[in-house]
Amino acid sequence: MREEAQKGELISYWPSRQAVVRADGCYIKIFGPGGAVVPAERCAQMDVLLDGNFTTPRMLRQSSRADVIVFSAIAGPTLNELGREQGAGCDEAFARAWEKWSRAWVAELNGSRGPAAQSVLDSLPLRPPQWEVTKMWRRVDDWLRHNENVPELSSQRDALRAAAERVATNLLRTAPDPMVWAHGDLYDRQIIVPDGDIPPGLLDFDSTARHEAARDLAGLDVRLELHLRNNRMTRARYLTAHTQVLAVAEELHVSPVRFDAYSDVIWLRVALSPLPGRFSLAIAVLAERAAQELRQ
Repeated sequence: MREEAQKGELISYWPSRQAVVRADGCYIKIFGPGGAVVPAERCAQMDVLLDGNFTTPRMLRQSSRADVIVFSAIAGPTLNELGREQGAGCDEAFARAWEKWSRAWVAELNGSRGPAAQSVLDSLPLRPPQWEVTKMWRRVDDWLRHNENVPELSSQRDALRAAAERVATNLLRTAPDPMVWAHGDLYDRQIIVPDGDIPPGLLDFDSTARHEAARDLAGLDVRLELHLRNNRMTRARYLTAHTQVLAVAEELHVSPVRFDAYSDVIWLRVALSPLPGRFSLAIAVLAERAAQELRQ
């Protein structure tokens, strides 16, 4: 990683897992030995699957040890960057960008696929609700083990267990929506809006799979609410983007109860983040959502 990091700016780092370096006209993703094999395969598959509706990065280089991939950059700001821009016309540009994404997302998931694209879709891993719950509990158990000998975190441990039980129950108590193509880690930093008629850009396909459409949309929506609660987005812009997400969910016939169930899953993931303040915020949001459900 030290060698690759010298070629640009380190923009993200997960110890022992992955790092991303922004260099001149490209992005460098660094994995453990052999860790680039699946991400490289997914990137090649997305060239086939998403052709026409989204612009995807080109893979420029892969190391012989399969631990480094170099991707081309896509010109244009991310939706996240547009959300933070100030000045005349920025609100209108922000709204147009979200409309552009929503049209492309609906077209991708509702469109017909040729034999090659269908073959790619059929080859992707299946992520049913049971898989999501298993993964969730693995992360919860890791957090609990890491903090089990900290007496002052006793109340947080109890709150996390209770929240996780409720989230798992809600995700499994209703029938799932159909399995479709899913990005797997969709949020506003992964979506680029080029100028003109160029399709929106989409980044990072390491987690792409077949999932319920609610999973991606809920993940995107929770990130927007997180921006709002952390004062990183105005309420007007939040409502603009949130409305587009809900409109896409309606067009894709996403069941509202499935959307809410996956929103809870994402908020629980936020609670497990090591970033300061995330645990208390997310647990409070989950408590609010549980209380609102009881009132209904």
